[in-house]
Amino acid sequence: MSERMQKTLRPATPNEDDDAHRTIADAARRRYLLALAGGAASLAGGIPFAFAAEAGKVSGASATSVSSPVRGGTLSLFAQPEPPSLINALTPHVASQYVGGKIFQGLLAYDTQQRLVPVLARSWQASPDGLHYTFELQPNVRWHDGQPFGARDVVVTLSEIAPKALPRLQIIHDTYIDSVEASGPLQVSIKLKKPYGGLWNLLGSGLLPILPAHLYAGKDARTNPANQHPVGTGPFVFREWKRGAYIRLARNPDYWKPGLPYLDGIVFNIVPDAAGRSIAFERGQVHALRAGDVDYSDIARLAKLPGVELTTRGWELFSGMAFLELNQRKAPFDNVLVRQAVLHALDRQFIVDKIFYGYGKVANGPFLSTSPYYDPGVPRFAHDPERARALIRQSGVDVGKTPLVLINGEKGGAWERVAEYTQQALAQVGFNVRVQTTDAAGWYARVANWDFDLSYNFLFQNGDPEFSVAPLYRSDNISKGSPFGNVEGYRNPKVDALWDEAAQATDPARRRALYAQIQTALANDAAIANVFEMVNPTLYRRNVHNLLRTATSINDSLEDTWIG
Repeated sequence: MSERMQKTLRPATPNEDDDAHRTIADAARRRYLLALAGGAASLAGGIPFAFAAEAGKVSGASATSVSSPVRGGTLSLFAQPEPPSLINALTPHVASQYVGGKIFQGLLAYDTQQRLVPVLARSWQASPDGLHYTFELQPNVRWHDGQPFGARDVVVTLSEIAPKALPRLQIIHDTYIDSVEASGPLQVSIKLKKPYGGLWNLLGSGLLPILPAHLYAGKDARTNPANQHPVGTGPFVFREWKRGAYIRLARNPDYWKPGLPYLDGIVFNIVPDAAGRSIAFERGQVHALRAGDVDYSDIARLAKLPGVELTTRGWELFSGMAFLELNQRKAPFDNVLVRQAVLHALDRQFIVDKIFYGYGKVANGPFLSTSPYYDPGVPRFAHDPERARALIRQSGVDVGKTPLVLINGEKGGAWERVAEYTQQALAQVGFNVRVQTTDAAGWYARVANWDFDLSYNFLFQNGDPEFSVAPLYRSDNISKGSPFGNVEGYRNPKVDALWDEAAQATDPARRRALYAQIQTALANDAAIANVFEMVNPTLYRRNVHNLLRTATSINDSLEDTWIG
């Protein structure tokens, strides 16, 4: 790495860091104080942020905690980035699931031990051959508009809405699902054409919540007016979304679990400035921070505030893999040697240590090292710029001839810095890369429609590889509409066949052997530049209880979260 690059991206010394933080913090504080003097906090454009009205209630870091649940209070969080949609059944974006997870519910969920637990399905059973599943649904559940929940809602969601809205689910449906039928008012029967190892993960990961059939059946789900006012079965009901400012949810007074939720509501504040988010937490205006809500460089400092806890628990199902996607439809990334060169050009340990402040682990292949199917013998690509240059020379491609655009979906913070670092690292081996930053919705649209050369992305490898890894690489998942599929255009028929065989294998040893072959092939093809395994910190105030109760982190419903 050049001296110039080290100076650009090296972490500040303690004194430099303090001075820089004071400068940013002072500016942010001035904005907040000026806004508070006028009766509402604002950052850009005079937009009122909901936590201003809650400021006197939200703080409580020094309050005395009590041992039994206390009713009332509004939980104040950040929605960072602002979600493209709140209908997470149609928009599988982490920001959509974060908010939508309080409004909508699926059939099943996973606890912190990654065991299936009931949600809208109270019980279930599977046939010995793995081809027939029966679900008994919860009684006395009502949608937020008062209509009763039942088997028809599940049938319409699984057989009509989700397959049409999400390309990967269409493939799963067509390949494996024989029928989804209501065998009673509160009973659903799913019959498969052949065994499918990812079914439990599909139903329990929170990525496939049930939508109301009376609002969606027979309609185009993506253009449905019901999307503007979400109606779910969850513990919180949608109240208001002021774009660029906040999203408000209120307690569901008719929730099907007696006595829950404890909270009066949740407000998700939309603050585009990382320094502003940090100051809001310092001032006691926000109860909790997820990874990415503030700059990683601020986490250690904020964790030392009185009454604040730091944990990496609660993300057991949502272990993330961060990767750099290379559009293989055109030069120079249509050449495998060039793609391998990218991996050698990136100092991934530097990214983990200096940009994400140690919250991560360098990736070795496409599977997380915590996966039961991970193969430690997968080919490795060490940081070696000379090797990168040699591979480029061997490829015969002039990688600097064509200007390339790296699409970044976050303004400020670690993801923008890693994009800038990547630009510099690739420039050192001959690439001509420019970073273009947009908002979450813009990034989503650009990547989903293949309008990029390079783009950072991450995906939670939630459980079974068939559902959480395969969509990134299978050639039958090359379709526009979602950035969480095979948007890079990778094709390998032999690997496709291995994915099919692994998905249907019932012997765990056989599945491990097949997945080992897949990992080796994907690594050699440099199908995606896997960069690091994500470690997700959560900061929260000690007077917030039951915040992390499942393996899906704060994306969970928060039905039994309380403030005391």
